[in-house]
Amino acid sequence: MPVLGGQVDDYAKVRVSISGRSAIVELDLGFPADYVGQELVESINEAVQDDPDVDTIELRLKATVKTHGVQSQLKPLRGVANIIAVASGKGGVGKSTTAVNLALALARAGARTGILDADIYGPSQPRMLGLSGQRPESQDGKTMYPLVAYGVEAMSMGFLVDEEEPMVWRGPMVTQALNQVMTQTNWGNLDYLIVDMPPGTGDIQLTLSERVPVAGAVIVTTPQDIALLDARKGLEMFRKVSVPVLGIIENMSTHICSQCGHVESIFGEGGGQQLAKQKDVALLGQLPLDITIREQADNGRPTVINQPDGEISHAYQRCALRMTAALAAKRKDFSHKFPEIVVESR
Repeated sequence: MPVLGGQVDDYAKVRVSISGRSAIVELDLGFPADYVGQELVESINEAVQDDPDVDTIELRLKATVKTHGVQSQLKPLRGVANIIAVASGKGGVGKSTTAVNLALALARAGARTGILDADIYGPSQPRMLGLSGQRPESQDGKTMYPLVAYGVEAMSMGFLVDEEEPMVWRGPMVTQALNQVMTQTNWGNLDYLIVDMPPGTGDIQLTLSERVPVAGAVIVTTPQDIALLDARKGLEMFRKVSVPVLGIIENMSTHICSQCGHVESIFGEGGGQQLAKQKDVALLGQLPLDITIREQADNGRPTVINQPDGEISHAYQRCALRMTAALAAKRKDFSHKFPEIVVESR
């Protein structure tokens, strides 16, 4: 039985075994892709259907998510392989809704996923995940266990304070609170932790970007010129602290009238694509402006859960797939393989 193997780019390994007129293709991806497995099978079958030497082909798909490098002065968070920050230069662009649907899409793809609501002033993940009013448990009085919704582990300052209580805190207090929530949570060996960052690019955002061990960041924007100006600032902020930008998601790209089906670019057209080209990053996807996205998030059943086979849900899944594929192509973290070297002078 001939066996062929090799590396596909930086994020996949392939092994082909041929026996007679049958072939077995073993594909090991560096990112979760359970829901695209059938598409891969169909693509491979289509590619070899005209090959006279092969009658049948079997695809065996698995995903091996590796830990990727973070800022040089930081180490990966215990219990978390990769932290991905979802950020925006300004509020109101749908960052939190995008973050929760990305996390749910990753879980649906087979990844062990968590979400950290770092928007201390306006935590929205408890409501979006249907967890409002619930509190995390602690067995030792020092650490907390995250709540779980739809297979995703979640932690938010919104779990620790009343939903209507304002967070009247200065920057250092916010930074300290987030650091405690992040490090004192018993995350359950996650492949990905999605961090819903506060909007903006001020002192708080910069401090968090320097202290949170982030493997990659995603910028959410609308096509509107004003939003794009702020998105540029958010992108450059991550580059200044040596966090790779995995790509841009253009939210509210088009609006489809629920009555007549007319498609209109309310906030402009092509802005996200142009920004991605200017900054040499990927455009991970374009999401529509649709009332059902808002309604489902408000009701605690985001789109990926409420309509898992709908077109909007597929758009979120494609964004999540491209995001994790981009991360898989980045440098790996090898710090755990080397001993810590200490030099002492006597």
